[in-house]
Amino acid sequence: MTQQLDLSDIQGNVIKAYGRYNFQKARYLFLRIDDGEKGRKFIGAITTKVTSALPWGKPGDGSAPPIPQATTNVAFTFNGLQALEIPTASQRGFPEDFIMGMAKRKDILGDDGPSDPANWDKVWKEKVHVWISINGQSIDAVKKRYDWIQEQIEASNGGVVLLTGHRGEKGEDSLPYQDASVLYDATGMPVPKEHFGYTDGIGDPVFEGQTNVAARVLGRGKLMRDGTWLPLATGEFLLGHVDEAMEYPKTAPSPWLLAHNGTFMVYRKLHENVGTFNRFLDEQSQIFDGSKEMLAAKFAGRWRDNGAPVVHAPDDVGKAEWDRRYAAADDAGKKKMLTDFTYNEDIHGAKCPFSAHLRRINPRGSLEFGVSNAYDTPGALVNRRRILRRGLPYGEVKDPARDDGNHGIIFMALNADIQRQFEFVQQQWINYANDFKEGNDKEVLLGNHDANNPGKVVLAAEPGSGKPPHFVSNIPRLVETRGGDYFFIPSITALKLIAGGIVDPT
Repeated sequence: MTQQLDLSDIQGNVIKAYGRYNFQKARYLFLRIDDGEKGRKFIGAITTKVTSALPWGKPGDGSAPPIPQATTNVAFTFNGLQALEIPTASQRGFPEDFIMGMAKRKDILGDDGPSDPANWDKVWKEKVHVWISINGQSIDAVKKRYDWIQEQIEASNGGVVLLTGHRGEKGEDSLPYQDASVLYDATGMPVPKEHFGYTDGIGDPVFEGQTNVAARVLGRGKLMRDGTWLPLATGEFLLGHVDEAMEYPKTAPSPWLLAHNGTFMVYRKLHENVGTFNRFLDEQSQIFDGSKEMLAAKFAGRWRDNGAPVVHAPDDVGKAEWDRRYAAADDAGKKKMLTDFTYNEDIHGAKCPFSAHLRRINPRGSLEFGVSNAYDTPGALVNRRRILRRGLPYGEVKDPARDDGNHGIIFMALNADIQRQFEFVQQQWINYANDFKEGNDKEVLLGNHDANNPGKVVLAAEPGSGKPPHFVSNIPRLVETRGGDYFFIPSITALKLIAGGIVDPT
Protein backbone atom coordinates (compact mmCIF):
# COMPACT_ATOMS: atom_id res chain seq x y z
CA MET A 1 0.00 0.00 0.00
CA THR A 2 1.37 3.40 -0.99
CA GLN A 3 2.40 5.62 1.92
CA GLN A 4 0.15 8.68 2.25
CA LEU A 5 1.67 11.78 3.82
CA ASP A 6 -0.06 14.84 5.19
CA LEU A 7 1.78 17.31 3.02
CA SER A 8 -0.02 20.22 4.67
CA ASP A 9 1.74 19.32 7.93
CA ILE A 10 5.27 18.90 6.55
CA GLN A 11 7.52 21.89 5.94
CA GLY A 12 8.06 22.43 2.25
CA ASN A 13 11.86 22.30 2.22
CA VAL A 14 11.70 18.66 3.38
CA ILE A 15 9.81 17.47 0.30
CA LYS A 16 10.84 20.06 -2.28
CA ALA A 17 14.26 21.11 -3.52
CA TYR A 18 13.25 24.72 -4.13
CA GLY A 19 15.92 25.34 -6.75
CA ARG A 20 14.02 23.06 -9.12
CA TYR A 21 11.01 25.38 -8.88
CA ASN A 22 12.92 28.46 -10.06
CA PHE A 23 13.72 29.74 -6.57
CA GLN A 24 17.12 31.06 -7.60
CA LYS A 25 17.89 33.18 -4.53
CA ALA A 26 18.01 32.33 -0.83
CA ARG A 27 18.75 34.02 2.47
CA TYR A 28 19.41 32.22 5.76
CA LEU A 29 18.87 33.97 9.08
CA PHE A 30 20.06 32.88 12.52
CA LEU A 31 18.44 34.20 15.67
CA ARG A 32 18.74 34.08 19.45
CA ILE A 33 15.78 33.88 21.82
CA ASP A 34 16.30 36.05 24.90
CA ASP A 35 12.78 35.74 26.29
CA GLY A 36 10.83 32.51 26.03
CA GLU A 37 7.36 34.02 25.99
CA LYS A 38 8.25 36.68 23.44
CA GLY A 39 10.14 34.08 21.43
CA ARG A 40 7.09 31.82 21.26
CA LYS A 41 4.93 34.71 20.11
CA PHE A 42 7.51 35.45 17.41
CA ILE A 43 7.46 31.81 16.26
CA GLY A 44 3.67 31.98 16.12
CA ALA A 45 3.90 34.94 13.75
CA ILE A 46 6.53 33.25 11.58
CA THR A 47 4.43 30.07 11.41
CA THR A 48 1.71 31.98 9.54
CA LYS A 49 4.17 32.34 6.65
CA VAL A 50 5.79 28.90 6.82
CA THR A 51 5.63 27.08 3.49
CA SER A 52 4.13 23.60 3.59
CA ALA A 53 4.86 20.67 1.28
CA LEU A 54 1.50 20.91 -0.50
CA PRO A 55 1.94 20.78 -4.28
CA TRP A 56 1.67 24.00 -6.24
CA GLY A 57 -0.65 24.41 -9.19
CA LYS A 58 -0.11 26.12 -12.48
CA PRO A 59 -1.24 29.76 -12.65
CA GLY A 60 -4.98 30.03 -13.23
CA ASP A 61 -5.90 26.35 -12.99
CA GLY A 62 -7.33 26.66 -9.46
CA SER A 63 -6.47 23.06 -8.61
CA ALA A 64 -3.80 23.91 -6.03
CA PRO A 65 -2.19 26.96 -4.46
CA PRO A 66 -0.08 28.89 -6.99
CA ILE A 67 3.67 28.84 -6.62
CA PRO A 68 4.64 31.67 -4.23
CA GLN A 69 7.19 34.37 -4.90
CA ALA A 70 9.03 33.44 -1.70
CA THR A 71 9.06 30.53 0.74
CA THR A 72 9.80 30.51 4.46
CA ASN A 73 10.88 27.64 6.68
CA VAL A 74 12.10 27.44 10.27
CA ALA A 75 14.15 25.09 12.44
CA PHE A 76 15.73 25.05 15.92
CA THR A 77 18.92 23.99 17.60
CA PHE A 78 18.59 22.10 20.88
CA ASN A 79 19.56 25.30 22.71
CA GLY A 80 16.79 27.05 20.82
CA LEU A 81 14.17 24.56 21.99
CA GLN A 82 15.41 25.11 25.54
CA ALA A 83 15.16 28.89 25.10
CA LEU A 84 11.58 28.44 23.88
CA GLU A 85 10.94 26.53 27.11
CA ILE A 86 9.63 23.26 25.80
CA PRO A 87 9.22 20.79 28.71
CA THR A 88 12.33 19.11 30.10
CA ALA A 89 10.79 15.69 29.48
CA SER A 90 10.50 16.57 25.79
CA GLN A 91 14.07 17.83 25.67
CA ARG A 92 15.36 14.52 27.04
CA GLY A 93 13.92 12.62 24.11
CA PHE A 94 16.21 14.20 21.53
CA PRO A 95 19.29 12.23 20.36
CA GLU A 96 22.73 12.99 21.76
CA ASP A 97 24.20 14.19 18.46
CA PHE A 98 21.53 16.89 18.13
CA ILE A 99 21.85 17.90 21.78
CA MET A 100 25.64 18.30 21.46
CA GLY A 101 25.54 20.28 18.22
CA MET A 102 27.95 20.28 15.31
CA ALA A 103 30.93 22.08 16.83
CA LYS A 104 31.26 19.51 19.62
CA ARG A 105 31.16 16.70 17.04
CA LYS A 106 34.16 18.08 15.14
CA ASP A 107 36.34 15.03 15.75
CA ILE A 108 33.70 12.77 14.24
CA LEU A 109 33.20 15.07 11.27
CA GLY A 110 36.89 15.71 10.62
CA ASP A 111 36.52 19.45 11.12
CA ASP A 112 40.17 20.08 11.91
CA GLY A 113 42.87 22.46 10.71
CA PRO A 114 41.29 25.23 8.62
CA SER A 115 37.87 23.62 9.20
CA ASP A 116 38.11 23.76 12.99
CA PRO A 117 35.22 25.65 14.65
CA ALA A 118 37.78 28.19 15.88
CA ASN A 119 38.04 29.35 12.25
CA TRP A 120 34.32 29.49 11.49
CA ASP A 121 32.41 32.68 10.71
CA LYS A 122 31.89 34.79 13.80
CA VAL A 123 28.14 34.14 13.91
CA TRP A 124 28.89 30.59 15.06
CA LYS A 125 30.61 31.92 18.17
CA GLU A 126 27.13 33.11 19.20
CA LYS A 127 24.37 30.94 20.66
CA VAL A 128 22.31 30.12 17.60
CA HIS A 129 18.74 29.18 18.49
CA VAL A 130 16.64 29.57 15.34
CA TRP A 131 17.25 29.13 11.61
CA ILE A 132 14.92 30.80 9.14
CA SER A 133 15.27 30.30 5.41
CA ILE A 134 13.87 32.45 2.65
CA ASN A 135 13.91 31.11 -0.91
CA GLY A 136 12.73 33.48 -3.61
CA GLN A 137 12.10 33.58 -7.32
CA SER A 138 13.88 36.94 -7.28
CA ILE A 139 16.09 38.86 -4.91
CA ASP A 140 13.29 41.41 -4.52
CA ALA A 141 10.94 38.68 -3.25
CA VAL A 142 13.62 37.56 -0.78
CA LYS A 143 14.13 41.11 0.47
CA LYS A 144 10.40 41.66 0.87
CA ARG A 145 10.06 38.55 3.07
CA TYR A 146 13.24 39.49 4.96
CA ASP A 147 11.80 42.94 5.73
CA TRP A 148 8.63 41.29 7.06
CA ILE A 149 10.66 39.02 9.34
CA GLN A 150 12.60 42.05 10.55
CA GLU A 151 9.27 43.63 11.51
CA GLN A 152 8.40 40.54 13.58
CA ILE A 153 11.80 40.71 15.29
CA GLU A 154 11.24 44.37 16.18
CA ALA A 155 7.75 43.54 17.45
CA SER A 156 9.29 41.06 19.92
CA ASN A 157 10.64 44.03 21.91
CA GLY A 158 14.03 42.46 22.53
CA GLY A 159 12.77 38.92 22.93
CA VAL A 160 14.37 37.83 19.65
CA VAL A 161 17.72 38.97 18.24
CA LEU A 162 18.94 38.58 14.67
CA LEU A 163 22.56 37.46 14.91
CA THR A 164 25.29 39.08 12.84
CA GLY A 165 28.72 37.75 11.99
CA HIS A 166 28.44 36.15 8.55
CA ARG A 167 31.54 36.57 6.41
CA GLY A 168 31.22 38.97 3.51
CA GLU A 169 33.00 39.40 0.19
CA LYS A 170 35.71 41.58 1.73
CA GLY A 171 36.38 39.22 4.63
CA GLU A 172 34.36 41.19 7.16
CA ASP A 173 32.42 39.17 9.75
CA SER A 174 29.49 41.51 10.18
CA LEU A 175 26.64 40.57 7.85
CA PRO A 176 23.22 39.81 9.44
CA TYR A 177 22.37 36.99 7.02
CA GLN A 178 23.85 34.41 4.67
CA ASP A 179 22.86 34.90 1.06
CA ALA A 180 22.95 32.10 -1.52
CA SER A 181 22.16 31.90 -5.21
CA VAL A 182 22.25 29.67 -8.23
CA LEU A 183 25.19 30.40 -10.52
CA TYR A 184 24.82 32.02 -13.94
CA ASP A 185 26.64 31.53 -17.23
CA ALA A 186 28.19 34.29 -19.33
CA THR A 187 24.80 35.10 -20.88
CA GLY A 188 23.12 35.49 -17.49
CA MET A 189 21.21 32.20 -17.66
CA PRO A 190 21.01 30.09 -14.47
CA VAL A 191 23.05 26.87 -14.49
CA PRO A 192 22.99 23.88 -12.10
CA LYS A 193 26.68 24.28 -11.24
CA GLU A 194 28.87 24.86 -8.21
CA HIS A 195 32.17 26.79 -8.09
CA PHE A 196 34.41 23.86 -9.10
CA GLY A 197 32.36 23.62 -12.29
CA TYR A 198 30.49 20.38 -11.62
CA THR A 199 26.84 19.95 -12.56
CA ASP A 200 25.10 19.54 -9.23
CA GLY A 201 21.75 18.50 -7.80
CA ILE A 202 21.35 15.17 -9.62
CA GLY A 203 19.85 12.08 -8.02
CA ASP A 204 18.46 13.23 -4.67
CA PRO A 205 16.78 10.31 -2.81
CA VAL A 206 13.09 9.54 -3.33
CA PHE A 207 11.02 8.11 -0.48
CA GLU A 208 7.51 6.75 -0.04
CA GLY A 209 4.83 9.43 0.04
CA GLN A 210 6.60 12.07 -2.02
CA THR A 211 4.71 13.51 -4.94
CA ASN A 212 6.72 12.08 -7.80
CA VAL A 213 6.27 9.95 -10.89
CA ALA A 214 7.67 6.42 -11.11
CA ALA A 215 10.42 7.47 -13.52
CA ARG A 216 11.91 9.73 -10.85
CA VAL A 217 12.61 6.73 -8.62
CA LEU A 218 15.16 5.29 -11.07
CA GLY A 219 18.58 5.44 -9.43
CA ARG A 220 17.20 7.54 -6.61
CA GLY A 221 15.35 5.02 -4.49
CA LYS A 222 16.55 1.62 -3.29
CA LEU A 223 17.93 -0.99 -5.65
CA MET A 224 16.08 -4.32 -5.71
CA ARG A 225 17.40 -7.77 -6.63
CA ASP A 226 15.75 -7.69 -10.06
CA GLY A 227 17.43 -4.39 -10.93
CA THR A 228 14.33 -2.26 -10.38
CA TRP A 229 14.11 0.67 -7.98
CA LEU A 230 11.58 1.39 -5.24
CA PRO A 231 11.19 4.48 -3.06
CA LEU A 232 13.07 4.41 0.24
CA ALA A 233 11.11 4.05 3.47
CA THR A 234 9.64 7.33 4.70
CA GLY A 235 11.14 6.88 8.16
CA GLU A 236 14.63 7.37 6.79
CA PHE A 237 13.76 11.05 6.39
CA LEU A 238 10.69 11.79 8.50
CA LEU A 239 10.19 11.05 12.19
CA GLY A 240 7.08 9.13 13.20
CA HIS A 241 7.27 6.80 10.19
CA VAL A 242 8.71 3.32 9.66
CA ASP A 243 12.27 3.21 8.30
CA GLU A 244 14.18 0.64 6.23
CA ALA A 245 14.57 -1.58 9.31
CA MET A 246 10.77 -1.58 9.68
CA GLU A 247 11.19 0.35 12.92
CA TYR A 248 10.24 3.73 14.33
CA PRO A 249 13.07 5.96 15.60
CA LYS A 250 14.64 4.64 18.80
CA THR A 251 15.29 8.19 19.98
CA ALA A 252 12.64 10.84 19.42
CA PRO A 253 11.11 13.59 21.53
CA SER A 254 7.73 13.26 23.18
CA PRO A 255 4.86 13.82 22.72
CA TRP A 256 4.32 12.04 19.43
CA LEU A 257 2.99 15.23 17.80
CA LEU A 258 6.24 17.06 18.53
CA ALA A 259 8.29 14.54 16.53
CA HIS A 260 5.82 13.34 13.89
CA ASN A 261 6.50 14.68 10.38
CA GLY A 262 9.61 16.47 11.59
CA THR A 263 13.23 15.77 10.72
CA PHE A 264 16.78 16.86 11.48
CA MET A 265 18.86 19.19 9.34
CA VAL A 266 22.62 19.46 9.09
CA TYR A 267 23.57 22.99 8.01
CA ARG A 268 27.14 23.49 6.77
CA LYS A 269 28.81 26.45 5.10
CA LEU A 270 31.52 24.91 2.90
CA HIS A 271 34.17 27.18 1.40
CA GLU A 272 35.63 25.98 -1.89
CA ASN A 273 39.35 26.56 -2.50
CA VAL A 274 38.89 27.21 -6.20
CA GLY A 275 42.46 28.31 -6.90
CA THR A 276 43.91 25.22 -5.22
CA PHE A 277 41.47 22.96 -7.05
CA ASN A 278 42.35 24.44 -10.44
CA ARG A 279 46.10 24.17 -9.81
CA PHE A 280 45.80 20.62 -8.48
CA LEU A 281 43.73 19.52 -11.46
CA ASP A 282 46.18 21.13 -13.88
CA GLU A 283 49.20 19.52 -12.23
CA GLN A 284 47.69 16.05 -11.95
CA SER A 285 46.34 16.05 -15.49
CA GLN A 286 49.90 16.47 -16.83
CA ILE A 287 50.73 12.92 -15.75
CA PHE A 288 47.30 11.37 -16.31
CA ASP A 289 46.48 9.17 -19.31
CA GLY A 290 43.44 11.10 -20.39
CA SER A 291 42.08 14.63 -20.63
CA LYS A 292 41.86 17.07 -17.75
CA GLU A 293 38.08 16.82 -17.87
CA MET A 294 38.30 13.04 -17.62
CA LEU A 295 40.43 13.35 -14.46
CA ALA A 296 37.97 15.89 -12.99
CA ALA A 297 35.21 13.37 -13.71
CA LYS A 298 37.13 10.64 -11.90
CA PHE A 299 37.31 12.87 -8.81
CA ALA A 300 33.54 13.38 -8.71
CA GLY A 301 32.04 10.33 -10.41
CA ARG A 302 30.33 12.61 -12.94
CA TRP A 303 31.58 14.72 -15.84
CA ARG A 304 31.52 18.43 -15.15
CA ASP A 305 29.65 19.63 -18.23
CA ASN A 306 26.44 17.60 -18.11
CA GLY A 307 26.74 15.23 -15.16
CA ALA A 308 27.34 12.08 -17.21
CA PRO A 309 28.04 9.22 -14.76
CA VAL A 310 31.62 8.01 -15.09
CA VAL A 311 30.56 4.38 -14.75
CA HIS A 312 28.84 4.70 -18.16
CA ALA A 313 31.33 7.18 -19.64
CA PRO A 314 34.64 6.03 -18.14
CA ASP A 315 37.02 7.76 -20.56
CA ASP A 316 37.13 10.41 -23.27
CA VAL A 317 35.99 8.01 -25.99
CA GLY A 318 33.17 6.68 -23.83
CA LYS A 319 32.09 10.20 -22.96
CA ALA A 320 31.82 11.18 -26.62
CA GLU A 321 29.60 8.17 -27.28
CA TRP A 322 27.50 8.88 -24.18
CA ASP A 323 27.03 12.49 -25.32
CA ARG A 324 25.76 11.34 -28.71
CA ARG A 325 23.14 9.11 -27.10
CA TYR A 326 22.24 11.81 -24.58
CA ALA A 327 21.68 14.42 -27.31
CA ALA A 328 19.32 12.04 -29.16
CA ALA A 329 17.27 11.14 -26.06
CA ASP A 330 14.03 12.81 -24.98
CA ASP A 331 13.69 14.44 -21.56
CA ALA A 332 12.68 11.18 -19.84
CA GLY A 333 15.56 9.37 -21.51
CA LYS A 334 18.05 12.03 -20.43
CA LYS A 335 16.94 11.77 -16.80
CA LYS A 336 17.22 7.98 -16.93
CA MET A 337 20.75 8.17 -18.33
CA LEU A 338 21.79 10.50 -15.51
CA THR A 339 20.40 8.47 -12.61
CA ASP A 340 19.58 4.87 -13.54
CA PHE A 341 22.87 3.04 -13.04
CA THR A 342 24.72 0.84 -10.55
CA TYR A 343 28.32 -0.20 -10.01
CA ASN A 344 27.61 -3.89 -10.61
CA GLU A 345 29.66 -3.88 -13.81
CA ASP A 346 32.45 -1.92 -12.12
CA ILE A 347 33.02 -3.88 -8.94
CA HIS A 348 36.80 -3.20 -9.12
CA GLY A 349 36.38 0.57 -9.44
CA ALA A 350 38.17 0.79 -12.78
CA LYS A 351 35.49 2.98 -14.35
CA CYS A 352 34.28 5.01 -11.35
CA PRO A 353 36.98 5.10 -8.65
CA PHE A 354 36.12 4.16 -5.08
CA SER A 355 37.42 7.62 -4.13
CA ALA A 356 34.92 9.46 -6.34
CA HIS A 357 32.46 11.70 -4.50
CA LEU A 358 29.39 10.11 -6.07
CA ARG A 359 30.44 6.56 -5.22
CA ARG A 360 31.37 7.46 -1.65
CA ILE A 361 28.04 9.10 -0.77
CA ASN A 362 25.87 6.49 -2.53
CA PRO A 363 27.62 3.18 -3.34
CA ARG A 364 24.39 1.85 -4.93
CA GLY A 365 24.64 -1.67 -3.59
CA SER A 366 28.28 -2.16 -4.55
CA LEU A 367 29.42 -2.70 -0.94
CA GLU A 368 28.45 -6.36 -1.28
CA PHE A 369 31.60 -6.68 -3.43
CA GLY A 370 30.17 -9.43 -5.60
CA VAL A 371 28.68 -11.50 -2.77
CA SER A 372 25.38 -12.67 -4.24
CA ASN A 373 22.24 -12.35 -2.12
CA ALA A 374 24.07 -11.30 1.03
CA TYR A 375 21.03 -9.18 1.95
CA ASP A 376 17.39 -8.98 0.92
CA THR A 377 18.28 -5.93 -1.13
CA PRO A 378 21.73 -5.26 -2.61
CA GLY A 379 21.72 -1.79 -1.07
CA ALA A 380 20.87 -2.84 2.49
CA LEU A 381 24.10 -1.27 3.77
CA VAL A 382 23.49 1.87 1.74
CA ASN A 383 19.77 2.49 2.17
CA ARG A 384 20.22 3.40 5.84
CA ARG A 385 22.85 6.06 5.01
CA ARG A 386 20.94 8.19 2.51
CA ILE A 387 20.41 11.91 3.02
CA LEU A 388 18.27 14.55 1.33
CA ARG A 389 20.46 17.36 0.02
CA ARG A 390 19.29 20.94 0.02
CA GLY A 391 21.04 24.30 -0.37
CA LEU A 392 22.66 26.51 -2.98
CA PRO A 393 26.06 27.95 -3.87
CA TYR A 394 27.02 31.22 -2.22
CA GLY A 395 29.35 34.03 -3.24
CA GLU A 396 31.18 34.75 -6.46
CA VAL A 397 34.59 33.57 -7.66
CA LYS A 398 36.28 36.76 -8.82
CA ASP A 399 39.70 35.23 -9.43
CA PRO A 400 39.79 31.49 -10.24
CA ALA A 401 43.50 31.41 -9.38
CA ARG A 402 42.88 32.34 -5.74
CA ASP A 403 41.33 30.62 -2.72
CA ASP A 404 40.46 33.70 -0.70
CA GLY A 405 37.09 35.31 -0.99
CA ASN A 406 33.68 34.19 0.12
CA HIS A 407 32.40 31.44 -2.14
CA GLY A 408 31.28 27.88 -1.73
CA ILE A 409 28.17 25.86 -1.02
CA ILE A 410 25.52 26.12 1.66
CA PHE A 411 25.02 22.41 2.22
CA MET A 412 21.98 21.15 4.09
CA ALA A 413 21.41 17.46 4.75
CA LEU A 414 18.00 16.25 5.92
CA ASN A 415 17.73 12.92 7.71
CA ALA A 416 15.88 11.22 10.54
CA ASP A 417 19.08 10.14 12.31
CA ILE A 418 22.09 12.48 12.12
CA GLN A 419 24.54 9.96 13.53
CA ARG A 420 23.45 6.98 11.43
CA GLN A 421 23.10 8.94 8.21
CA PHE A 422 25.07 12.18 7.81
CA GLU A 423 27.78 11.58 10.41
CA PHE A 424 28.41 8.04 9.23
CA VAL A 425 28.83 9.14 5.61
CA GLN A 426 31.08 12.05 6.63
CA GLN A 427 33.27 10.01 8.96
CA GLN A 428 33.37 6.55 7.41
CA TRP A 429 32.87 7.15 3.69
CA ILE A 430 34.31 10.62 3.05
CA ASN A 431 37.19 10.77 5.53
CA TYR A 432 37.86 7.02 5.73
CA ALA A 433 37.59 4.21 3.19
CA ASN A 434 37.69 0.84 4.90
CA ASP A 435 34.19 -0.03 3.62
CA PHE A 436 35.56 0.43 0.10
CA LYS A 437 38.70 -1.63 0.82
CA GLU A 438 40.76 1.52 0.32
CA GLY A 439 42.26 1.81 3.82
CA ASN A 440 42.22 5.41 5.02
CA ASP A 441 42.25 7.08 1.58
CA LYS A 442 39.88 10.03 1.78
CA GLU A 443 37.36 11.12 -0.80
CA VAL A 444 39.14 13.58 -3.13
CA LEU A 445 36.82 16.59 -3.09
CA LEU A 446 35.43 16.71 0.46
CA GLY A 447 38.08 14.81 2.41
CA ASN A 448 39.87 16.63 5.25
CA HIS A 449 43.25 16.25 3.58
CA ASP A 450 46.19 17.12 5.84
CA ALA A 451 48.95 19.33 4.42
CA ASN A 452 51.47 17.78 6.84
CA ASN A 453 50.54 14.22 5.87
CA PRO A 454 49.43 14.42 2.24
CA GLY A 455 46.95 11.82 1.12
CA LYS A 456 46.57 9.85 -2.07
CA VAL A 457 43.99 7.81 -3.94
CA VAL A 458 44.36 5.08 -6.52
CA LEU A 459 42.51 5.14 -9.84
CA ALA A 460 42.31 1.44 -10.62
CA ALA A 461 42.92 -0.05 -14.05
CA GLU A 462 40.59 -2.57 -15.64
CA PRO A 463 41.66 -6.10 -14.60
CA GLY A 464 43.41 -7.85 -17.44
CA SER A 465 43.99 -4.64 -19.39
CA GLY A 466 47.74 -4.67 -18.74
CA LYS A 467 47.56 -1.00 -17.74
CA PRO A 468 48.96 0.21 -14.40
CA PRO A 469 46.79 2.03 -11.84
CA HIS A 470 47.15 5.79 -11.60
CA PHE A 471 48.16 7.32 -8.27
CA VAL A 472 46.84 10.75 -7.37
CA SER A 473 49.09 12.05 -4.62
CA ASN A 474 49.63 15.12 -2.44
CA ILE A 475 45.93 15.93 -2.37
CA PRO A 476 45.32 19.36 -0.80
CA ARG A 477 42.26 20.34 1.21
CA LEU A 478 39.83 21.55 -1.41
CA VAL A 479 36.82 22.31 0.81
CA GLU A 480 36.83 23.95 4.26
CA THR A 481 34.01 24.17 6.77
CA ARG A 482 33.16 27.78 7.67
CA GLY A 483 30.30 27.10 10.07
CA GLY A 484 27.20 25.11 10.82
CA ASP A 485 25.03 23.33 13.35
CA TYR A 486 22.36 20.67 13.81
CA PHE A 487 18.71 21.73 13.63
CA PHE A 488 15.30 20.17 14.21
CA ILE A 489 12.69 20.97 11.53
CA PRO A 490 9.30 20.49 13.21
CA SER A 491 6.04 19.80 11.47
CA ILE A 492 3.64 22.71 11.17
CA THR A 493 1.53 21.14 13.93
CA ALA A 494 4.60 21.01 16.17
CA LEU A 495 5.43 24.63 15.34
CA LYS A 496 2.00 25.64 16.57
CA LEU A 497 2.44 23.61 19.75
CA ILE A 498 5.81 25.26 20.43
CA ALA A 499 4.45 28.72 19.65
CA GLY A 500 1.48 28.17 21.93
CA GLY A 501 3.58 26.83 24.79
CA ILE A 502 1.37 23.73 24.87
CA VAL A 503 3.87 20.95 24.24
CA ASP A 504 2.77 18.26 26.71
CA PRO A 505 4.95 15.13 26.99
CA THR A 506 2.68 13.41 29.51
